[in-house]
Amino acid sequence: MTFSMTGFAAVARDTDYGALSLELRAVNHRYLELQFRLPDELRALETSLREGIVGRISRGKVDCRVGFAPAAQVQRGAPLNAEALGDLLRHAAEVRNVSPDSAPLTVADILRWPGVFGPDVVPLDRVARDLAQLLEQALRDLTASREREGDKLKVLLLDRVADMERIAAEVKPQIPQLVTAYREKLQARLAEALAGKDDDRLRQEIILYASRIDVDEELSRLTAHLSEVRRVLGQPAPAGKRLDFLMQELNREANTLGSKSVASTVSQAAIDLKILIEQMREQIQNIE
Repeated sequence: MTFSMTGFAAVARDTDYGALSLELRAVNHRYLELQFRLPDELRALETSLREGIVGRISRGKVDCRVGFAPAAQVQRGAPLNAEALGDLLRHAAEVRNVSPDSAPLTVADILRWPGVFGPDVVPLDRVARDLAQLLEQALRDLTASREREGDKLKVLLLDRVADMERIAAEVKPQIPQLVTAYREKLQARLAEALAGKDDDRLRQEIILYASRIDVDEELSRLTAHLSEVRRVLGQPAPAGKRLDFLMQELNREANTLGSKSVASTVSQAAIDLKILIEQMREQIQNIE
């Protein structure tokens, strides 16, 4: 299957100790890059979240956001964290020294501040278990989203591959005739310009030059690369990096085709191929 690197999933759960929510946002990136945003009281769970994501996603920039709202009864029965409260008041005093016009903290502000309630308020073992289940659900939803987007990208890429195969198939039968016609035209012009010179040497030079402008080999390699694109898109493994390399090879053959061209039809074919390759390259940037 082909997976896009773009996707989104959001899940939530209400428990007796509070409400948990988890969001995963994924966009394209050259490598796997993870970013986490967790409440301070759940920061210790980042490592387990990271391990869970790394095992399921191999490429892309993934933003994981966790929300937690403690239940009202937990808040009411929670002891104040004197150390955290002292730090908060000290920092507030330092801010007022620098900016005397700053509004003072209200009691409501203080009670809402992360860490003001004691660390025993949140049962981390239960949160860890519930959060692991939420992550599993979010990863399934994200994978399904990325697969749907990947299927669309795959269709677009295969359409471009078919267009390129059609162009190559149309051009290839014309090559021998084009080379022969160009060789005869060049031979006539050179024979006229070099009348009386060595005909055998002239003929050898013309044949050598004609072989240099023969693009049959380039078309064969281009067709082989397109077959490889089809094969890679049909594999279950991540395909983005392999496809990106194949686009470089396809572009190389299209450039050579254009530089060797001795007919407008071949030149136009080279241009059309490069346009299709660039369109494919843009889509491949979103494939895992």
